Amino acid sequence: MTPNAASSSAPSRRSFLASTAAATAAVAVGTPLLAACGGGQEGRKEGTTSGKEAAKILPAYVASSVVTPDLPAKNGSAAGFTRAIPAAELKTSVPKALGSGGKLTVMSPFWGTPPKDDNPYYTAMNKAVGVDVAWQNQDGVTYDQKLGAVLASSEIPDVVVVPGWNLMGRIPSAVNAKFADLGPYLSGDKVKDYPNLAAVPTEAWQRGIFGGQLRGIPMPAPYVTDIAPLYRKDLFAEKGYTVPGSPDEFLAWAKEATDAKSKLWACDDMKWTAFNIFGVLSGGDKALWWNLEGDKLINRIETEQFLEALEWTRKLYAAGVVHPDAVQGKAGGDAGNRFTAGEVLVYNQNISDWWGKTAEQRTQNADFEMEAFDYFGPDGGDPTLWAVQPANIFTFVSKRASEQQVKDFLALCNFCAAPYGTKEFMLTAYGVEGTDYTLSKGLPVKTQQGVNEVNGAYDYTGNPAPYIAYPDLPEVTKGMVEWQQRMGAFTKKSSFFGLTVTEPARWSNLADDFEQLEDDVVRGRKKISDVQQAVSDWRSRGGDGLRDWYRKLLDDNGSAD
Repeated sequence: MTPNAASSSAPSRRSFLASTAAATAAVAVGTPLLAACGGGQEGRKEGTTSGKEAAKILPAYVASSVVTPDLPAKNGSAAGFTRAIPAAELKTSVPKALGSGGKLTVMSPFWGTPPKDDNPYYTAMNKAVGVDVAWQNQDGVTYDQKLGAVLASSEIPDVVVVPGWNLMGRIPSAVNAKFADLGPYLSGDKVKDYPNLAAVPTEAWQRGIFGGQLRGIPMPAPYVTDIAPLYRKDLFAEKGYTVPGSPDEFLAWAKEATDAKSKLWACDDMKWTAFNIFGVLSGGDKALWWNLEGDKLINRIETEQFLEALEWTRKLYAAGVVHPDAVQGKAGGDAGNRFTAGEVLVYNQNISDWWGKTAEQRTQNADFEMEAFDYFGPDGGDPTLWAVQPANIFTFVSKRASEQQVKDFLALCNFCAAPYGTKEFMLTAYGVEGTDYTLSKGLPVKTQQGVNEVNGAYDYTGNPAPYIAYPDLPEVTKGMVEWQQRMGAFTKKSSFFGLTVTEPARWSNLADDFEQLEDDVVRGRKKISDVQQAVSDWRSRGGDGLRDWYRKLLDDNGSAD
């Protein structure tokens, strides 16, 4: 799972545009998943669809030309927008409402207290889209339980949002059984009826194939690793430190920088940084744990890189350079708080924390400055990084929906996928001017009503191609995009990148204990030899069988890339 991820944070693409007034914490976006996702061919409960079969299903790609980003996407990065667009310059991407005026019920996760149904934001969105949306917002923390119960029932809402991390147990097969095929409306050139959806990257759409059909509207994400090693640039400058350029340099620097008597430690838990430094296959979606090396399919836990990353992290703990709260396993949002409090100089987290913590601290500490340092390889040379999945949250429409309801659903998604710099985007991201937000020095700033109401919901029913836009902190936008571009140059796509895979149920929980084992090893409670034994046990209990299953999947379907 994502290190130090605050469970109360809603994964929201629109959160990249949250105003300084609402900047209290970074929002985890595209976080690594805890389980494999997806569906097999129609009528099957397992497998994937790629190659020629997928090509028949996928929508045509037509890049949006409505707005030009300040920083174009490159090497798998997001595009960047560094300024707020004045109202007079906002473009129009949806000239007329495409909805029929019909009704849709939408079930979605929500973190916090859901707003009233008739609030000004929902009312304005419904009018602009031409669809009367009734939201069934559910507690995001327990959403998996609600989702499982609803999908097991005979009645489901018209539209259901399914985060990738909830695609476990029987939910993937329920997705195949309960949700409509969008291919007749979106495959090939048909998507051109919905121009904003046509601009969604093909690799994100590939992730929307479940059970051999295009069922999910994806939330696109950059495929560059979303976990960044973040450091206190201000304190580095104050103390005369330079950013380490190798694992050995980092350890030596960490010993020098740590002063436990003064309550200062070099770093928090750095396990996920270690995985990237040592070139370990992506640790999110379990399909990405596999890669074809030569003629053999290898799992990340079988590699020397995996052991080397754990051993290096163990050395950090053993040297006493890791904050004692991390030693005790206290993660959550506390790591970020330890960082802003100046108790640790480096921690790893979703890169969105770069903006979140900077925006938060600028109101309290004008000298606060942080950045992400570039990954290096085991010898200090170039790193080998592995792509994460290009979409991790999906929205589906019921098989029982009428043709007009499906079209209304797509009208809603197309409106919400409007790019930055458009009138549709402003309404979706900020709500009603004067009610949900005001302008301060040209920047949109949410009112308290906007903070409460323009939060979640429409984030999940359509999103544009990945972007980063922090008009309040343009230097952070630039820094984040350029970091992604640099790291993207060293990023490879493993054999199952972009594919939505459902593992056979008999093997789906084989590796569930490895995360705890990793944490025990780096903290000195277990040994590297315990990992090696666990890998041997994994193989004998089904790992080798799962390998054969994945290899046949690859041989039969090919990769998505």
